[in-house]
Amino acid sequence: MLEHTPQGLYCRAAAAWIDPVGPVPRALITHAHADHARPGCGEYWAVGASEAILRQRLGATINLIPVDYGAAHRIGEARVSFHSAGHVLGSAQIRLEAGGESWLVSGDYKRCADPSCSPFEPVQADVFITEATFGLPIYRWQSGAEVAGEILSWWQGAPERPSILFAYAFGKAQRLLAELAAIGVGEPGQPGAEGNEILLHGAVEALMPAYREAGVRLPPTLPVSAIAKGESLAGRLVIAPPSAHRSVWMKRFKLPQAAFVSGWMAVRGARRRRGYERGFVMSDHADWPGLIQSVQQSCARQVYVTHGNSDGLARYLSEVEGISAEPLAG
Repeated sequence: MLEHTPQGLYCRAAAAWIDPVGPVPRALITHAHADHARPGCGEYWAVGASEAILRQRLGATINLIPVDYGAAHRIGEARVSFHSAGHVLGSAQIRLEAGGESWLVSGDYKRCADPSCSPFEPVQADVFITEATFGLPIYRWQSGAEVAGEILSWWQGAPERPSILFAYAFGKAQRLLAELAAIGVGEPGQPGAEGNEILLHGAVEALMPAYREAGVRLPPTLPVSAIAKGESLAGRLVIAPPSAHRSVWMKRFKLPQAAFVSGWMAVRGARRRRGYERGFVMSDHADWPGLIQSVQQSCARQVYVTHGNSDGLARYLSEVEGISAEPLAG
């Protein structure tokens, strides 16, 4: 049902590409990260919750067709539905059915609870294309609440310094805020309350309205630019994208403590190589148990693996789980 083309995965029955790498007439979008949603397409099909971010990133006038989770759509000769991937706000797995066969394209996904987006929905199909970003047994995640507690202790342990958390601007930053809100940060009398708001880099601040409009519970925040120059930032928590690390933007902060939040922090030495004092392990991708569970629940007779350790995960599925699996060629 799907084939490789120079523009990416193509479904002939729907006359559509899934997360195309360049402009195409019709794009089915799993989520709004830049490596999955690119400008210049004739029309975009995507979950409605991602509309604000897609329009911000691709242009307010894009021809966007918003869809609901679980609703079936007839596109060309295919029946297409979008199902929550639990990755970021509005992220989806895409299920295509035509000619008596069904395929499921996972996009990026995770299985652990996340208060900033809809949870992963197990979906069955004949063929499953799964990511394998963290496709090794060493990757096993703690709960978001546990990590949020570690971050709170780190932040409150240095009241004389600004505490800067580096995290991806879309998805990870908002999840961090939602996880902190879930353990009480931002409530009256608690860290992050009014007057001591969490401060945001402009790249993070720009994406906040979409999350607040979606009803995600978040603590009070302010852009760093709202704080008068020269005002002390000691004791404040700041969230910024990794691109800001070691940039001129950092000159605003005196003797900050810096940490990076990523699944890659599970690898010994990764924090030191990236130049951070502290690393917190939190990912918006499935860990090893989550990948295996998702493949099993898909009940697919054939699995294709892409991104990350695709060879290793495919070999494990074939040799240990007895599931026909191979890396996705192309």
